[in-house]
Amino acid sequence: MNVIVMKFGGTSVASTEKLKNIADIVCKEAIKNKVIVVLSAIAGETNKLQSFLDDFETQYSAESDLVLTSGEQVTIGLLSAALKIKGIKSIPLLGWQIPIITDDNHEKAKILYIDQKRIIKYFQTNDVIVLAGFQGISLDGKITSLGRGGSDTTAVAIASSVQAERCDIYTDVDGVYTTDPNIDQNAKKISKMSYEEMLEMASTGAKVLHTRSVELAMKNNLTLQVLSSLTGKTGTFIVDDKQLIEKEIVSGVSYSKNEAKVTISGILDKPGISAKIFSLMTENNINVDMIVQNISQDGVSANITFTISRKDYELTKSVLEDSNKILEYKALSLDKNVAKISVIGMGMMSQSGVAEKMFKTLAKHEINILAISTSEIKISVLINENHTNIAVKSLHDVYNL
Repeated sequence: MNVIVMKFGGTSVASTEKLKNIADIVCKEAIKNKVIVVLSAIAGETNKLQSFLDDFETQYSAESDLVLTSGEQVTIGLLSAALKIKGIKSIPLLGWQIPIITDDNHEKAKILYIDQKRIIKYFQTNDVIVLAGFQGISLDGKITSLGRGGSDTTAVAIASSVQAERCDIYTDVDGVYTTDPNIDQNAKKISKMSYEEMLEMASTGAKVLHTRSVELAMKNNLTLQVLSSLTGKTGTFIVDDKQLIEKEIVSGVSYSKNEAKVTISGILDKPGISAKIFSLMTENNINVDMIVQNISQDGVSANITFTISRKDYELTKSVLEDSNKILEYKALSLDKNVAKISVIGMGMMSQSGVAEKMFKTLAKHEINILAISTSEIKISVLINENHTNIAVKSLHDVYNL
């Protein structure tokens, strides 16, 4: 039995007309294969539901998840009805009806198990399963949500459990581009890229796929396709790097403006001080990215610079100010006016000169580098946010993307 999983996000289900368009797309696929359609809530609906919860200032996670996951119930019901009007045998299902079993970590639950036999049983009398994304059920029977990017995670997990031929992620763009087309009109759609490249692009600012879903696809060697629900064109395939005939030295340039820089100056240069700083970050659920440490000119004290998500700016400032007696630093500064620029490509592992070209290009445009981090297939730099567009465009040009 060939199964295709098709996931449609909030903008694709934003109106009844768009849901009817999805029904047309699904009908074409259902002629050839069994189909599982995973849907998000209507665009903006989850935020609306969150606002209701905010009015109650609820701290009860089980109730919050019950409310937040209700939006998908509307979209799956409407799409299943639209498919039946077209003569397609379909059934709308919520996460607990599969069931998708998760741990009890509400609002960011981890999937533990999916009953594959139940899915096959549903297919005995249906050609299409229309499944609510973003949700599951804990071992003690409570509704859970999978957190940010949860519908993508649902789609990939379901596709992996039934060994689907592929998982198609429909978005408002027709694939993954070499950079943001809104910044550089010369950006080109990438036809095929590796899981590793997509992971790096997603983690450094590209919002096409959530990293959790890509990690899950890579673990299960599941082919992903990112494509548009509007154009009908072939999108970008995310595959194992062994399927890439020739690996590009640089595949893309990504950026993130969701950054803040933290500099702690004049701390004692002694073992354990870094551990104290980053233990404080961990205790307060503050994720740290780029880290730079250097010795001050006096040879006794040191300075540490690191980046955090901009949403954690005030919390980080408060935590570090309250901990000055423990850390004994001389000065603390935080800066929201920064951006992270990254160049990514599998070919970096076997080619030299990528970093040199990046640094020379930024220097040519008088863009100062505030911090640097690298991996086997990525180089990221932190710069002033005002230089984001020129940095992205100049790097996109210099690597001939």
